Amino acid sequence: MTRSMAHGQPTDERYPIERPDTSLSDLVSDLTAEVSDLFRSHLQLAKLEVREEAATAARASVMLAVGALAAVLALAMFSAALGWGLAETMAAGWAFLIVALIWTGLATAMVLMGRKRIQALERPAPQTMHEIKEDQRWLTTHER
Repeated sequence: MTRSMAHGQPTDERYPIERPDTSLSDLVSDLTAEVSDLFRSHLQLAKLEVREEAATAARASVMLAVGALAAVLALAMFSAALGWGLAETMAAGWAFLIVALIWTGLATAMVLMGRKRIQALERPAPQTMHEIKEDQRWLTTHER
């Protein structure tokens, strides 16, 4: 928006402060149309921002699911082989306990990484909220 100075007050070229040749009903009609356009544009911006955040959340969720699946598959496929391999050098119970602790550590690391990415998501529609606050400030400075 470009703003200029008129009568010592900042104005917006789309919203002139004085329109003496316009009837009250035309002014109300114009105001209604402008407010409708403003809300429509904010709604479109909010939808776009929510869509972007949803895509990021979906990717983070897929990472969590893949990490969990990988941990389960790895535990099933390698635990027995590693446990029996360690059992050649120590008691079988201790060998399988060591294997279980290794896979538990890997699974925990993957879940924590996915959780961190989900927590890093921004609150919904930050740009829309900024635009609405800016519009509120502009309206309060131009009240008579």
